[in-house]
This record gives sequence, C-alpha cells and structure tokens, in this order.
Amino acid sequence: MAETFYPEKLPLKDIDWVSHIPLIGRSNAALAKYEGIVQGILNPEILLSPFITEEAILSSRIEGTVTTLEEILASESYSGKEMSDARKADIQEVKNYLKAIRSAETELKDKPLYMPAIKSLHRTLPEGVRGRNKEPGVVRSWQNWIGPYGCSMNEAAYVPPPPALVWEYLNNWEDYMDSTEKDPIVQIAVLKGQFELIHPFSDGNGRIGRMLIPLLMYRNNLISRPFFYISGYFDKNRDEYYSCLPGLSKNNDWDRWIEFFLRAVEYQANQYSGKAQKIIALYSVMKSEIPQLLNSKYSVQAIDAIFSRPIFTPKDFSQDTKIPYDSGLKIIRKLEEESFISLRKEGRGQTPSVYEFSELIEITKSHNQIRQDVNDFSRG
Repeated sequence: MAETFYPEKLPLKDIDWVSHIPLIGRSNAALAKYEGIVQGILNPEILLSPFITEEAILSSRIEGTVTTLEEILASESYSGKEMSDARKADIQEVKNYLKAIRSAETELKDKPLYMPAIKSLHRTLPEGVRGRNKEPGVVRSWQNWIGPYGCSMNEAAYVPPPPALVWEYLNNWEDYMDSTEKDPIVQIAVLKGQFELIHPFSDGNGRIGRMLIPLLMYRNNLISRPFFYISGYFDKNRDEYYSCLPGLSKNNDWDRWIEFFLRAVEYQANQYSGKAQKIIALYSVMKSEIPQLLNSKYSVQAIDAIFSRPIFTPKDFSQDTKIPYDSGLKIIRKLEEESFISLRKEGRGQTPSVYEFSELIEITKSHNQIRQDVNDFSRG
C-alpha cells in the first residue's frame, strides 16, 4: 500500500554544498554568458521566440504530447483538415503552454510570483484539451496520486501530502522563495523539486513546475527576460529525470536532484548561447542583404516577420508586417527567388501557399552543438 509522503519543510538542512561547488560555478558562468548575449539583442522577443516554441513542445512531450516544431509553426497557416483530432489536441496543448508562458512575463511586470499568478498560469494550460475538467487554476481539495493510468491510490508510485496540508506547504514554499539561499540556481532546483512533491494541482503540475524555472530565474534577476528553458535537457535525459524526482520522496536524495538540475542549467545555457549567436548572425546577414534586394521601406518589417513566424501564408505575412497584401506578395516572391525562404506547400483554390524560413527552423531544432548524455516523474 502506498503511503502518503510528507515533504521536509524548506529550507533543507542537509544539502552537501561542498560537493556542488564545481557545478554551481559552471552553471552560473554558463547562464551569465547566455544572459550577456540576450542583453545584446535589441529585439529578443523576435529573435528568441523560437526558443519559447521549442520549450512548449519539449515540456509537453515529457507529458506524452506528440508534435513537432514545424507542426506548431504551421498550425495557424494550414486548414488542419489533414490532421487527426488527436494531433489537433496535441497542438492545442502546446499552444496553451505558449499562451501561458507569454502571459506570465506580462503578469510578472505587475504581480509577484506567488500562488495567485501561478494559478492563473495553470488555468490556461487545459483550455479545450485534457485536464479541462480537473479544476484548472484551483489548488486541489482532494487527494491525488501518481502512477499508471487507472491505478488505485494503493497502487500509486507517489502519494503527495493530503489537501488539508497543501496550503501550509505552499506558504512555506513561498517563504523559501523569498529567502536568500547560498546559491540562487540551487534554490530554484529546490523550489522546482518541492513543487513537484507538494503536487498542488489536480493535473498539469509537471508543466507548471518546468514553466516556473525561467520565471524564478527572471524573478531572481539571473536573466533579464524569462527566455531560458530547460525541458530540452530533461527530455534528452528522461530516464534520469524520472529517476531523480522520485528519489526526493523515496530516498530524500536532494543532492542527486540538485546535481542533475545544475547540469541541466549548464547544458541548456551553452546550447542557447550557441543558438542565439547563430540566430543573431543570421539576422545580421538578413538586415544587410535584404534591404538591398528589396529596395523597399518595408524591409525591416519583412525580416522581423519571418523571424517571428518562420512558417507563414501571404495573409499571415501581410497581417504581421502591416504591409498591403499585394506588396507583401511581391516581397515574398522576391525572397523566394533569392532563396531566403522556400515554398513549403503549393496553394490550391481557396487554400493559400505556405512558405518557410528553413534556416531559422534548422537552427532552432539543432541539438548537436554540445553532446552530453543526460526528464518529470509527475505526469500530472
């Protein structure tokens, strides 16, 4: 019979800080390098928007949602008739995650990262998809558990604290978030792990827990914009991820989780630094060459549009750039002729043609800059 787990209150008393010193140094240095690159970007919302999409896909993939970067980028341009209902639902889950991430930055300008803001994020995740009937945005008032689909509580792999204690744990979680710890990245690792142990929502705890990582970094001034995502490392090392988190309840093995988290931050920071530099270089080339090619007052709008939406229809392009449709179509054809973009899908009848900015998509998808083998035991 599975026993209810009562997490240790924060702060933790037995972290082996000495053993973590090398990784603390490397993860902070890697994150600082990435932040330096981001601060040098005049329009990070445009250039780094593919990172947000990639995070939404990878975080949702950990929960069993199957879709691709191209499908998400193209989903607003295609009619969707060729997709199954299951695939449409997977895409909608990722879109909900994107919506929640983007709304979070806006909300945090005026609100602290306490439970009201977190509940607002959680409310967005299940809109129109699975979990919509599981009290979205509401801290649970009943006992939940984690295990194979359809299992009873007695068969569960993990039973979080009872609902009567959830708010006590969440208040302690918020107090620790407001405290000063020896290292802020380790503090975020602990906050992420403890959030999973509390399991405050009926569903979606894993996705919210991963979403909290860049928001906590942003809150703690480790990054100037919440554009740092970690699910790529978790997804690449899913077995270790699913092993480390349960270890918190089974063995109280916080040091293993902290080590894994520090490696994840170092890896992803290096990955994103490399990708961001490639995207910046590509953007610089485009800003140098396209104005000469187009000889148009709309050149900058055209460049920004294909960076922010690298799979698009002529109508999308016109709406994003505010360029008249016919003028936008001429620009698209010129960009295609010069191989800046390519035709992804030929239009037929009322169905428009779809174009793509393949070079940007390939940079975003790239995972070969660093090879380091290394994802939420919480599937809820």
